[in-house]
Amino acid sequence: MTSLRIFAIGGLMSFRALFGFMSPWIYIPTLVVTPLFQILLFVFIGRSAGVESDTFYVVGNAIQYSSVPCLFAMTFTIAGERFNQTLGPVLVSPAGRLPLFLGRSLPVIVNGAFVGALSFTLGSLVLGVTVPASAVAPLALVIVLASASCTGLGLVLAGIGLRVREQAVMLNIVFGLLLIFTGANVPIEQLPEWMEAISRLLPFTHAIEAGREVVAGSGLGDVSGLLLRELAIGVVYAVLGYRFLRFMERQGRIHATLERA
Repeated sequence: MTSLRIFAIGGLMSFRALFGFMSPWIYIPTLVVTPLFQILLFVFIGRSAGVESDTFYVVGNAIQYSSVPCLFAMTFTIAGERFNQTLGPVLVSPAGRLPLFLGRSLPVIVNGAFVGALSFTLGSLVLGVTVPASAVAPLALVIVLASASCTGLGLVLAGIGLRVREQAVMLNIVFGLLLIFTGANVPIEQLPEWMEAISRLLPFTHAIEAGREVVAGSGLGDVSGLLLRELAIGVVYAVLGYRFLRFMERQGRIHATLERA
């Protein structure tokens, strides 16, 4: 019961602390307006180049932009404790590390899925992209799995954030790599072979492909293989991230670097 409270209440409190020092209106330009303009940018580039359809870019960029809340929030809910000099008291507590770390990921997944769904909805409305009613529920599942998978990667970056000083720079670089490698704007098969091989190991790649097929009329059964691969990638990153966080915690104790900014 204690572990459940740490998982649910502790995770929620930590997530709220991310926005506790800012006006909630910062959410709108960062996670509502910006993804819409990213979608519009690549749609009009695609139109000018005469390549893929509007739907191709709306689905790809809406799902990919959920990486911003997933990566940044997951990293800062943990590494931010170090910056605010509260990491020590958190880690000396007897709380189990599994609910402590993974509990902070649940609000991040929910927020990432919300941003992805809202971006897709706004992009579709502005650009006149139509989606069959039968595709709404499967697409929602795809977006949730994509957010969960990326949050697993965020755990890995959170571990790195316990040592490096400029987490924001690192996260922006990763965001850019995901924009290029996951097929959000360029079909995977058109990438160089080495890039395609890397893309298959990243979050979003399989989810974006599944999302496009679902919008085109495919059912969940048709994309189940893609969704299972996306889920497996997320689980692998989450396990690696948890292990890495524990490793960095031990190293921080040994070298007294837990709260060194």
